[in-house]
Amino acid sequence: MSEKEASVIDGRAWRAFCDALKNAGDIVIAPDQPSDALTRAEGLRYLSRLTRAALQTFVEHNDPRAPVLQRVVHETAKMGADNPDIAYFNAALGGAHVYRIRGRRGTARFLSFATQIGHYGRGAGMPPTGQLDSTEIAPRADGSFEIIVACERPRDLEPGQSWLPMTPETGTLIVRQIRLHPTETLAELSIERLGGDPRPAPLTADMLADGLESASSLVNGAAMLFAAWSKMFQAHENRLPRFDPEISNRFGGLADVAYYHSYWRLADGEALVIDAPVPACDHWNFQLNNHWMESLDYRYFRIHLNSATATARPDGSVRIVVAASDPGVDNWLETAGHAFGTMCWRWWKPVGDPPEPTCRVVPIAEVATLP
Repeated sequence: MSEKEASVIDGRAWRAFCDALKNAGDIVIAPDQPSDALTRAEGLRYLSRLTRAALQTFVEHNDPRAPVLQRVVHETAKMGADNPDIAYFNAALGGAHVYRIRGRRGTARFLSFATQIGHYGRGAGMPPTGQLDSTEIAPRADGSFEIIVACERPRDLEPGQSWLPMTPETGTLIVRQIRLHPTETLAELSIERLGGDPRPAPLTADMLADGLESASSLVNGAAMLFAAWSKMFQAHENRLPRFDPEISNRFGGLADVAYYHSYWRLADGEALVIDAPVPACDHWNFQLNNHWMESLDYRYFRIHLNSATATARPDGSVRIVVAASDPGVDNWLETAGHAFGTMCWRWWKPVGDPPEPTCRVVPIAEVATLP
């Protein structure tokens, strides 16, 4: 009998999982974290959401021999400044296998397929092993396409097929489907392993023990990582400097996106006014998050804008106003009951190095009179 089997039989694996979740609570209630009721409540809900996402990923759908495209991050499971414009899909991969993604394009603005090592529970991050986007996919006349996911480029790609690289260490596929308008339709996607039995392996005690351990690692790892980032962003509060590309790439960001992460904080009656010239790029977006780097509830509140939904100024630049109440100007984003949190601006495929947006805090009553 293996040690993992013994730990499942006698319950140690489950108790260790529960103890790890208990320890994750210490991240939320740490002395250097906000202690107001809203932030604490959101923090504990955040841990419950991470737990749900982690169990779905590592206990239910963690067999690279039978991958499943699933939505782990969505409206009620968020992490790492999740983008409200994106429908995220994940699947477990193994570098020893070859996969085929079948799709039908839809009308979403942008598709991104990325292979990566690991997950947020690993200290080494999630370094990329391959990337492919919709500009590199040539759909057939009927809108269908195929992507072969493999360590080596296939020698006989057919029309309508593309190659997404991975390495022997690859463990995750992340698909991002970007809609700038809710009316845009998502691509229809499926994934299969080529060769061998397509059914998942029967559950074993070792698989369960590994899944619970990985799930608890993700809950603790993601909570710790983004709490540290949130604290780091407070050093440049109410500004939007460029985020280090090396860090974003290492933890799952895309190399062709310029990220501007920071922290916002407003007193009663104050507004944050953000002015940005718009560089040549595929598109851009800006969003408000809570302290734990969860996007605010975009189902019911206007907390993000993009290049299609924002109103540009006469010179082509854009001004966004963050405030608790409507100042009566274009591009107002509401704080949804929050006095502080994190924020993120993304430029997708910019030409050159985009300038830092200009930020200033002013009384809400003065916003409408600003030049």
